[in-house]
Amino acid sequence: MLELELKNTGTVLVTGHRGAMGLAPEHTMVSFAKGFELGADMLELDIHVTRDDQLAVMHDGDVSRTTNGTGHIKNMTLAEIKKLDAGVKFDARFSGERVPSLNEVLEYAKGRIQLAIEIKGDPLPTPGIEEKLVKLLREYKMLDDVVAISFHHIAVKRVKELEPRIMTGILYTGMPVDPLAAARAAKSDSLRPSWQYWTPELVKQAHDAGLVAHSWIANDEELMSYLVSMGIDSIGTNYPDRMRAYLDRIGKSRKR
Repeated sequence: MLELELKNTGTVLVTGHRGAMGLAPEHTMVSFAKGFELGADMLELDIHVTRDDQLAVMHDGDVSRTTNGTGHIKNMTLAEIKKLDAGVKFDARFSGERVPSLNEVLEYAKGRIQLAIEIKGDPLPTPGIEEKLVKLLREYKMLDDVVAISFHHIAVKRVKELEPRIMTGILYTGMPVDPLAAARAAKSDSLRPSWQYWTPELVKQAHDAGLVAHSWIANDEELMSYLVSMGIDSIGTNYPDRMRAYLDRIGKSRKR
């Protein structure tokens, strides 16, 4: 996994948030392809379990914000979700884009780009979602190409217990009393708070503990510079092209 290989080396990885959601409809195949084309080292995506036990790729538990449909993913089959238009609300030019399954994203990414897969909940993760994720990663032989992440730290711990080879990470907002203890409790390989909660001291503590330091979301150079100056290992962005150009200019990007 690139994050583990390049941890604390000065190289900063570009993570395309939901693909390249500033430039294309989030969590669509066109967004993932654009993220890769524009220089992302990794692509971030979210998963939910459908009524028929498939893994659908979407941020919200409800389809109404990003598609022309209504309803909760957990109450819909994948086939029903596939009928929805996931592009038209972003821009009419993307009309006809569909909600992908995790299988489709894995097929696209395999041998091309690594993934950060976030386990979502509505409001809690569906029981067994971790087993479904691990099973697919084994089938696609991508155990070393994915970091499994979640705000639900029990889900992170469960993934690591099911398959120690998969890199993991805890997401959070706010200032825990002891982020390193939270990571240890979840058997996590990385800390992944929002940018506001990183400090130079915490980055050093994370690295000293052998953890990857990841931050989200930076879309302008001022914030990118702030995070890079701390020694952050990877950063999520809605505009991979902007971050790639900035990192190339300061000599901090990974050679592709």
